[in-house]
Amino acid sequence: MNTPSNAVPGSPLDLQPNAPAVVSATRPIYWSIRREFWENRYLYIAPLAVAAVFLFGYLISVIHSPDQLRALVALISAHHHEEISGPFDISAALLMGTAILMSVFYCGEALHGERRDRSILFWKSLPVSDVTTVLVKASIPLLILPVLVSAVTAVMYLLMLLLSSVVLLGTGGNVAMLWAHVPILQMSLLALYHLVTAHALWPAPVYCWLLLVSGWARRATFLWAVLPIVAIGGLEKLAFNTTHFANLVGSRFIGATAPIASTTDVFPTNPMTHITPAAFLGAPGLWIGLGIAAIFLAAAVRLRRYQGPI
Repeated sequence: MNTPSNAVPGSPLDLQPNAPAVVSATRPIYWSIRREFWENRYLYIAPLAVAAVFLFGYLISVIHSPDQLRALVALISAHHHEEISGPFDISAALLMGTAILMSVFYCGEALHGERRDRSILFWKSLPVSDVTTVLVKASIPLLILPVLVSAVTAVMYLLMLLLSSVVLLGTGGNVAMLWAHVPILQMSLLALYHLVTAHALWPAPVYCWLLLVSGWARRATFLWAVLPIVAIGGLEKLAFNTTHFANLVGSRFIGATAPIASTTDVFPTNPMTHITPAAFLGAPGLWIGLGIAAIFLAAAVRLRRYQGPI
């Protein structure tokens, strides 16, 4: 016996087809980024932990020697900037080193980890393309980590300045002089510029190479990533007694040859540093490196499309 329908014949409900749900083009990217931070929580825990440890050490330092801090502030000038900015330099260097280490380990495990734990079968069942997945993974070391680490650096600068101000107030120091000669905003913007240019875009071929090997290797990802570099460098040394390839890879990795400033002193806390974004964007080495990185990413997309779980 057929159950009669409650729909009225000729009603608008009969005339309207079931429209599929419209998914925003940016929604898969948003959830893919959230997935990366969910699976790799060290991406935000590590810089916060390093900043917390350094702040604790800095607090002990300024409490232990308040007279030295007061004397430095009293003598502060363009010639004494290095003395007062020394702890800021060290804090920025620690966080930049942390960002480099996180980028290396993340890229080495980004595509290999999902194959090893077989979660690739689940993620491939979702409506997220291989292109989106690989580009999101590449954006972590090339964009998201530099912005995140620079934000942590800016907050740490501010907390260090506040701690110094409290100590100076307790010892009768000149707090206004300290704030006038430690430009937090300028230092934070320089740190962001330094991280994005020297430690993200310039070493992009290195990070994308690690991503490619991570999608290919069945085990020992870092060994397979380093072995070709060592082999090429060793062959060049034996054949020509030169180390151009090894120097090129090393300088790319640490950002030593990136034309980011007009002076050799490119440390991000020095307000006298004159950044040169036009020279950086106009450098042929930047675009050659980005082109090589794009080739590595295209190969990584193809590998993820056809590679299954380990």
